[in-house]
Amino acid sequence: MCGRYTSKKNPVEIAEEFEATNRIAAERNPDFNVAPTRMVPVVRAEKPREDPDGPPAAASGDDGAPRETAATGRELVEMKWGLVPFWAKDPKTGGRMFNARVESVAGKPAFRRALKKRRCIVPADGYYEWKKLDDGTKQPYYMTAQDGSSLAFAGLWELWGEGDDRLTTFTIITTAAAGHLEEIHDRMPFLLPSAAWTRWLDPAQEDVADLLEHPDLARAEALELRPVGAEVGKVANNGPDLIRRIEPDAVLF
Repeated sequence: MCGRYTSKKNPVEIAEEFEATNRIAAERNPDFNVAPTRMVPVVRAEKPREDPDGPPAAASGDDGAPRETAATGRELVEMKWGLVPFWAKDPKTGGRMFNARVESVAGKPAFRRALKKRRCIVPADGYYEWKKLDDGTKQPYYMTAQDGSSLAFAGLWELWGEGDDRLTTFTIITTAAAGHLEEIHDRMPFLLPSAAWTRWLDPAQEDVADLLEHPDLARAEALELRPVGAEVGKVANNGPDLIRRIEPDAVLF
């Protein structure tokens, strides 16, 4: 699973890295302990400005039926982590839907509509996971790119509610851990290779099943596995000290 990650960069930097138009205030504070229900930067297909949360513009096909048009760009917007299905009676369900398993995402009622039309990329500097040790204790690790570049998590987003109650929420797709990440946990975020970004985000591409067969394993294998302190386990804790490398035997709990 992926239940904690970091979003440290300025939105302008993130937008540049993902070739997206920035829609987030540049003074956003870095977050070293992103948890479900938090508002964070997400990349999606650019929407018409008259309805930033609406569906892509439609055009008529030869049969007169509306069809989706290809997206023309990307935008960086803020969304709430924890997908709330459009049919949910209570938005609190989003607190439980912060991850979607790649093996079952296409068949789950909460995710299957979003998989066809509302895919996104969740930029992250790195993510946390807890390794279970033989003596029953757990050691937190921070997985991050050694060159400082952002990771691209495959995600889905959805709309819920109307007017002042409207929410834009997302979930992160996970897959089986690969390479040395298996030493830490049996699941990992689905890392999208940059070559797949355009097609993944394009709402005109309804069938992207093949993209979900090939996470960026080379990227995953190159991640640094950094032991960090137990303080990250408390959601209220935040700041650069959370990602500081420590000696593993100093934080077992």
